[in-house]
Amino acid sequence: MDFPYSRLRRWPDVEADNLHAHDATDLLLVERALALGVAGHEIAVIGDEYGAITLALTDAGLDGVRVHQDLATGRRALARNADELGLSGFASHELDATLLDGARLVLMQLPKALAELEEIADSVARWAAPEVVLVAGGRVKHMTIAQNNVLGRSFSHVQAQRAERKSRLVVASEPRSVPSEPPFPVTAQHDGLTLVAHGGAFAGARLDIGTRVLLEVLGLGGSQLRKNSPESVPKAPNRPDIARSSGVVDADEPSPAPIVVDLGCGTGALAASYALAHPDSHVIATDRSAAAVASARATMAANRIADRVAVMHDDAGSELADASADVVLLNPPFHLGSSVHTGAATRLFEAAARILRPGGELFTVFNSSLGYRAELTRLVGDTEQLERTPKFTVTRSIRR
Repeated sequence: MDFPYSRLRRWPDVEADNLHAHDATDLLLVERALALGVAGHEIAVIGDEYGAITLALTDAGLDGVRVHQDLATGRRALARNADELGLSGFASHELDATLLDGARLVLMQLPKALAELEEIADSVARWAAPEVVLVAGGRVKHMTIAQNNVLGRSFSHVQAQRAERKSRLVVASEPRSVPSEPPFPVTAQHDGLTLVAHGGAFAGARLDIGTRVLLEVLGLGGSQLRKNSPESVPKAPNRPDIARSSGVVDADEPSPAPIVVDLGCGTGALAASYALAHPDSHVIATDRSAAAVASARATMAANRIADRVAVMHDDAGSELADASADVVLLNPPFHLGSSVHTGAATRLFEAAARILRPGGELFTVFNSSLGYRAELTRLVGDTEQLERTPKFTVTRSIRR
């Protein structure tokens, strides 16, 4: 019986008519894996967005498949889809040796960023079996020669296959010798702030333009990384409890310090900058990307504030309590994978509205062309424009 791909859902990720839980690349990767006849415990799957590859292999009788998904939403979707279909026999891992040790076949949906691909290719060459074959796939319109070149740094043979159903597979074999130190994470200095980034983290170790604009509006840019107390930061003597899982606040001991959440933190630039400037604040950084979370944790350690900033791998702050934060800082994405879609930003606006206490503040930076102000007013509360450049707009919303 054919695997029921149509029953897969993206939930809790954004769902829409033009967004799907599988594509032709998933099918090609599954077909190639089954044709090769490799045992399930010798297969690792990377980038399986909603579980289509892993569950199809499991459904075919392969047991012990290992899978790495960067996004928390993907991990939850895989678990839900597996439960819905009554499937098991796979195990989730981070991108490390436990994922790849002894793997003879690695299946991968090609990532969008070359840096992420470089880190993955190095990891496979570093930890998988010497005879490992890496089969990477993607939609033809998103594939480039540069991806082959990156794979060629870690494998002696890289061969693109014939396109099928608007998708293509690339087969890499014979891993090269790896350097003593992995190429990631990388580190960069930014006027008093150290950023650390893994390959899959947005903007890498750079300070992206939108974040820079928001930092400047908040008085946290460059040499401003020192203790200051802008009037916009509330300091009420008591406030609702934050989720115990954050590890930042003792829920039984109200604190006068403001609770600040960097929602969708990336490498942690906003959270780290705020914590450095406000040593009395409780800062939580949360992101759905495992690469971002690993980067943010390394950023906090590099800036010697790991004990003051909790970094959580979570989907839209779902593990934070309602009405628990005084301030939310947000630089939302406007892409879902390779698709331009505003749904990701809307989910974060809704999350900010939920976790902010009444009267709490949301500071948002976004591409000026997107015009989110009306949506922020509708979902959060009164919204004013603080800054507008030709490319970016910064707003302040007060939770009603």
